[in-house]
Amino acid sequence: MKNNKSYFRKNIDEMDGYTPGEQPRDMKYVKLNTNENPYPPSPAVMKALKSLDAGRLRLYPDPLACELRKTIADIFGLKSESIIVGNGSDDILTITTRAFAGEKDSIACFEPSYSLYPVLAELQGCRCIKIPLGYDGDFYIPSDSAKKANGAKLFYIARPNAPTGTLFPIGEIRKICRNFKGIVFVDEAYADFADDNCVGLLEEFPNLIVGRTMSKSYSLAGLRLGFALASGKIIEGMMKVKDSYNVGMPVQVLATAALKDRKYFNETREKICRTRRYLVKSLLEKGFEVCGSQSNFVFAAPPDKDGEGVYRRLKKNGVLVRYFKGPVTGRYVRITVGTDKEIRILLRNI
Repeated sequence: MKNNKSYFRKNIDEMDGYTPGEQPRDMKYVKLNTNENPYPPSPAVMKALKSLDAGRLRLYPDPLACELRKTIADIFGLKSESIIVGNGSDDILTITTRAFAGEKDSIACFEPSYSLYPVLAELQGCRCIKIPLGYDGDFYIPSDSAKKANGAKLFYIARPNAPTGTLFPIGEIRKICRNFKGIVFVDEAYADFADDNCVGLLEEFPNLIVGRTMSKSYSLAGLRLGFALASGKIIEGMMKVKDSYNVGMPVQVLATAALKDRKYFNETREKICRTRRYLVKSLLEKGFEVCGSQSNFVFAAPPDKDGEGVYRRLKKNGVLVRYFKGPVTGRYVRITVGTDKEIRILLRNI
């Protein structure tokens, strides 16, 4: 018997959901569309993987991830009580949304920015206040952003921003933290490729959470490990919301190994930043308009402003980049910084 009844909540029925970047199965492409690190993880990760005790898999992992949190805390000069870890930074964002915004509350974010933020609002039954970024050839925070966002429980700010790569001035973040009445979550997924970060603001603002991921700068996208830094009081509350065992034992061990290898981390990061400079210079020479990037990708518009045309031409020639529809974003393509060899292939076909 045919049954057209839906059992889902109304907001779930009506939403589209998040659309990830293409993940081709055949891997015949030069893949520059999802901001993955082009280099392998630290050799310390492989060493830790080989030495894992399979017998431990029958046991639950440490629910508090104590060793991993202490390692993170030591790197940032914080206490373990100021750290929470999750199954990728998306898990951290979900925990944050569930902890601070209830049904019929509001969540604020900029536009364009990470497209998961409005999806999280929809899942929670929240209204999403989208604040358009200013645009003058690059993207910037409007001066009245905190005023427009007030009334919301939570303000998501990606810094550097995705998909633009823009590093908003730290003074603008400070102003928002001071004037916004709710929680400010600065999503620093790409901060390791930037000139500065907002971790130093945590002592100044009790309403600030800084999110990080190990998917980009640590080459661990397939492992799924994200974390957040905040006051002990904020983290204590978020701990109530997370799944009991949200980070598996192998992930905790391998992430700890990667974090401790600071030499490899710094070498890999510098290689990506060096290739980014080469890519930006080459695109400018070809007449592209390039946003000021402080991330492991660049947002670039061709001379004819036909971003979709560039995306399709590159895909036809075996190179994947990311295209975002929209009156402004449609002019651009987002290009992940790959190896020098991959970027040379991109430039030959662009």
